[in-house]
Amino acid sequence: MSGNSLQNRTWMQLNLGTLSTPLAFLGVFFIFWLFSPEHRFTDPRNLAAMAKLAPDLGVVALGVGILMIAGEFDLSVAAILPFSSYIFAQLLIFGLNPFLAFLIVIPFGALLGLLNGVLVVRTGLPSFIITLATLMFWRGVLYVVSGLMPISILRWIPKDSSFAQLLTGQIGPIPMQFIWYLTIAIVLGVILHLSKFGNWIYSTGANVDAAKAMGVRVNMTKIVCFMILGSLCAFAAIMQATRLGSFAATQGNGFELRAIAAVVVGGVSLRGGVGTMLGIALGVFIIQIIDNGLILMQVPVFGINTFIGIAVILFVIINNLTNRGYAAE
Repeated sequence: MSGNSLQNRTWMQLNLGTLSTPLAFLGVFFIFWLFSPEHRFTDPRNLAAMAKLAPDLGVVALGVGILMIAGEFDLSVAAILPFSSYIFAQLLIFGLNPFLAFLIVIPFGALLGLLNGVLVVRTGLPSFIITLATLMFWRGVLYVVSGLMPISILRWIPKDSSFAQLLTGQIGPIPMQFIWYLTIAIVLGVILHLSKFGNWIYSTGANVDAAKAMGVRVNMTKIVCFMILGSLCAFAAIMQATRLGSFAATQGNGFELRAIAAVVVGGVSLRGGVGTMLGIALGVFIIQIIDNGLILMQVPVFGINTFIGIAVILFVIINNLTNRGYAAE
């Protein structure tokens, strides 16, 4: 596959993503605006709440999406996130400035991602199995060292502190969480769609053997993607802990599957090599819209996952039909 072919691949994925996922986003938005009681779905307070909550999962999903485009999975995000939050809380208790603790925890998340990546490429085992094992391992370690006890961090990071305002404050009506989410999505989008490394990600996910024949450093590409995801988990952990004012061992529970669901809804193929950053970013909000809209329509909370499951199946079918012609090339 030539360099021009790789560039064409990238732009083809971008075109597919800009066509289907935004239409789905507008569709679900319109449906819940239409059917929510008194159109409360579009109440500014409700939209602001979604903009605050969605980035917790969204930042993680951005990294999950890149990794899935590279052809791998990571279930351990649900352990990396709370473990990073715990380390952040402990550093604050130790007396570190929140900004310095932040600069330590982000590499810590990357280190856990590095471990996942090395295990996957060195053992040759499916990443699904490896990261399921590391999920259970790190979760067990966290439960032991934390005793499942919450830790308040308000003493070190008051709600009006500069650190809290930077991560979870507001610029006018716009929550900082949404601004961070948008910024990260743009940066990763530039890397994915406009850089040589982005082409490596696509080619690695599409066909490993062909990528190796082209000189792509496949193992390095996968490891870096795992590290990016680990860093984003740590960032999301700090952002969530700052918003909540505490560490909780249950932070991030279920994120491993909800992130995959959001990424799939956003048009990323489970086989790798297909997807866009725009689609991933919108997929997160499609899941959040479905979740929020069903609550407003008084659907029982335990029944919401049923509808999300149906949505995921429908989107997988649609994405397979959309990409069938391309995959045959």
